[in-house]
Amino acid sequence: MDNTQQQKQTPKVTATKAETPKKVLKKKNKHFVQTFGRKKTATAVALCREGRGIVKLNGSPIELIQPETLRYKVYEPILILGKEYINRVDIRLRVSGGGPTAQVYAIRQAIARAIVAYYQKYVDEETKRKIKQILIQYDRSLLVADPRRSEPKKFGGRGARARFQKSYR
Repeated sequence: MDNTQQQKQTPKVTATKAETPKKVLKKKNKHFVQTFGRKKTATAVALCREGRGIVKLNGSPIELIQPETLRYKVYEPILILGKEYINRVDIRLRVSGGGPTAQVYAIRQAIARAIVAYYQKYVDEETKRKIKQILIQYDRSLLVADPRRSEPKKFGGRGARARFQKSYR
């Protein structure tokens, strides 16, 4: 009798998928900055961390950006600042929304902002000021977003401002 009562009291322990402990993700490098760049409806998010100068866009190398004619627009912040600033950081980019041209302009803004923010937070204020001055001197849109957006369509016409043609007969 005592054996059967003990068996009833001690339930069998089986681990299910829901009960197994999940892996705790630890970031190797806690020094990172997340910034974004915008153009029209395109948004690019840049994660800048300490590294060796690797720049990736949606997981692939930045050299594969399409359209090819706008590739140098993305390289601008990297080429302007030079290797001494870029080789200290890795930048991971995610871009979504908008068209190809707007995405390219959002990417270049996100890269420039990420470098400035990283140097401000983890290096020193003087270097950040120097980088910011170089970028603004070349092109202000590298750091400052363009606030223009497309105007919504209204009734009574085929666009935001255009009206349907009036007929008198």
